[in-house]
Amino acid sequence: MKKLFFILSISTVAFVSCREQQTETKEVIREVQVETPVETQEDKGILERTAEKVDNEVNKEIDQEIEKIGDDN
Repeated sequence: MKKLFFILSISTVAFVSCREQQTETKEVIREVQVETPVETQEDKGILERTAEKVDNEVNKEIDQEIEKIGDDN
């Protein structure tokens, strides 16, 4: 009898404590307009911009070497 009472009391506590509690929630939706800065080079990717910088450096070095060689005429 004691075992039956003990099992019933534990099962009652388990079922009561596991029930979901109903809570009221409110959803608030706000629309916010965000301005983003305009990129100056938005058409070009990072590889293209880097390639241009490297190309400019190489062109400067080539121009310096041509000036060192001089005009043979």
